Amino acid sequence: MSPALIEARALSVDVPAGRFAFAKARPLAILAGVSLAIRPGEIVCMVGESGSGKTTFGRALLGLVKPSGGEILLDGTPLPDFSQRSFRTIRSQTSLLFQDPLSSFNPRQRIGAMIAEPRRIAGMGSARLEDIAGLAQQAGLSDRFLSRFPHALSGGQARRAAVARALSVVPRLIVADEPTAGLDVSIQGGVLNLFLDIRERHDTAFLMITHNLSVVRHIADHIVILYLGRMVESGPAAEILSAPKHPYTKALLEAEPIPDPARRRTAPPVLGEVPSIAARPSGCEFHTRCPFVQPRCRSEAPGLDDSAEGRRVACHFPLPEPRPAAAHSLRTVSN
Repeated sequence: MSPALIEARALSVDVPAGRFAFAKARPLAILAGVSLAIRPGEIVCMVGESGSGKTTFGRALLGLVKPSGGEILLDGTPLPDFSQRSFRTIRSQTSLLFQDPLSSFNPRQRIGAMIAEPRRIAGMGSARLEDIAGLAQQAGLSDRFLSRFPHALSGGQARRAAVARALSVVPRLIVADEPTAGLDVSIQGGVLNLFLDIRERHDTAFLMITHNLSVVRHIADHIVILYLGRMVESGPAAEILSAPKHPYTKALLEAEPIPDPARRRTAPPVLGEVPSIAARPSGCEFHTRCPFVQPRCRSEAPGLDDSAEGRRVACHFPLPEPRPAAAHSLRTVSN
């Protein structure tokens, strides 16, 4: 197994609980001790409900949100601190695709100028028009769009322009926040295939933040499940999708829409609402919604069990492996 390109160890992000930053109140743990390693060329999908801390983790990894605890390592070397100067090393080798690409564009700047701008900021010099056109072509965008303003792009074109801008610094890691949100299914497929092509060309790693399990099934090598800012399960995508061990993971998979009227569900896979991080439940934080809750779950918080190779799960009573389908013997019928 190749060494990690970037690694987060027990990364935490706290925000003041009071109305103002200087208010004396117990801070709220938006992200609580999440550990994750991303290797070159690997596509890691981070999944969870809204408010689970997915976007916060991605931004904290790049220093857009200042971590309050933990450690970040780049190529095995830890950052000396969480200052902006320390994060410049990471930002020079990474790119971020925002959830809403149009809101990340300067409405007064043309697409070609925005694609070239990261190179100038990173100290790589100005890009030639041929280079900018080549980046746009890699992202599946015609060079005729380079002279347009952001408002003249469709949703899919804006996504591709954002990818071209991300590629301008030749990143080793791209953090993609909901890269297919609001796009038609056909356009989603084009964007995901573009990511796979970028990985093949440049050995680029991806951290994809999403709640779209169809996207996860199509592209993920590794899956991380977050709940209330904590990791509850992680492991190879094929294993988690076929045999989830945490009840929350199972509930997410069962909530995936099924385009078949004959298989319509009559009840939700998990009941209740997501608790507030200001009043976290005692013990296992998922016990208020878990259909398999036991008395121990209400009083004792589970740790991450990594006894199985490549799998980690935070549950006192992990779900059993599904039984293989019984083999049917074939008999020869004589006439």
